[in-house]
Amino acid sequence: MSDLGDWFRSIPFITRYWFAASIAFPLIGRLGLINGGNLILWPEYFLHKFQIWRPITATFYFPVGPKTGFLYLVNLYFLYQYSTRLETGAFDGRPADYVFMLLFNWICIVITGVIMNMQLLMIPLIMSVLYVWAQLNRDMIVSFWFGTRFKACYLPWVILGFNFIISGSVVDELIGNLVGHLYYFLMFKYPMDLGGRSFLTTPQFLYRWFPSRRGGGSGFGVPPASARRVEDEQPGAGRRHNWGQGFRLGD
Repeated sequence: MSDLGDWFRSIPFITRYWFAASIAFPLIGRLGLINGGNLILWPEYFLHKFQIWRPITATFYFPVGPKTGFLYLVNLYFLYQYSTRLETGAFDGRPADYVFMLLFNWICIVITGVIMNMQLLMIPLIMSVLYVWAQLNRDMIVSFWFGTRFKACYLPWVILGFNFIISGSVVDELIGNLVGHLYYFLMFKYPMDLGGRSFLTTPQFLYRWFPSRRGGGSGFGVPPASARRVEDEQPGAGRRHNWGQGFRLGD
C-alpha cells in the first residue's frame, strides 16, 4: 500500500485530483451509493430545475459495467498519461495556466453537451487534453498496436477510430478533439504562428490560487519552444509510445 500511496502522491497536483475524482464517482455509482442518474448531465434538469452540480459530476462519472469497463479503463489511462505529460511539460510551473485550459475546455464541452443533449463529459474532456498534447508534440513519432507508427498529431484521430471500434460511437471523441483544437488554435496557433491577437488570457485570480512555481512565468509569452524539446528535458520522458502490451502508450 505504501508503494501505491507513493505512486499516487507522485502524480502532478491537478492531474492527481482529476484522476482520483474520475475513479471515485464511477465507484460511487457502481456501488449504488448514489444513483448514477443523479450524476449525469440532463440539460432539462440542469437548466430548468437548477441542478447545477450535474455538469461537474458528469465530468467525472462514467457508468462502469461489463460492456463499458474496458473503454473506461483505457480513457482513464489516457487521462493519467497525457494530463501528466502536459502538466509536467508545456505547463510545468504554470498550474494556473493548466487549470485555465481545463476550465476553458470544460465550459466549451458543457455548452456543447447542453445543446447536443450529452449525458457524460468525461471522455470529451480527456480527449481535449490529449489533443492539445498531440499538437504540442506533433512531430514526435508514436507507436500504436501491431507496430504501427505515426506522428503524434494523428494520435487523437487514431484513438477516435479505436474507440469507435470498441464503443460504436465517435461523438465524445470528436467533440473532445474539436474543443482541444479550439484551445490550441486560440492560445498557440493564431497569436504565435499567425501573428493574431491573443483571445485567451488566464485570469489573475487563478494565479493567486495557483501561483507559478520554479520560476515559471505567467501565461505563454513565447511559443512553447517546440514542446518536443520540453518533453526531452523531462527526466525519464520517453520519445516513443508503446501500446503493444499492457496498454502502455509511453515509456
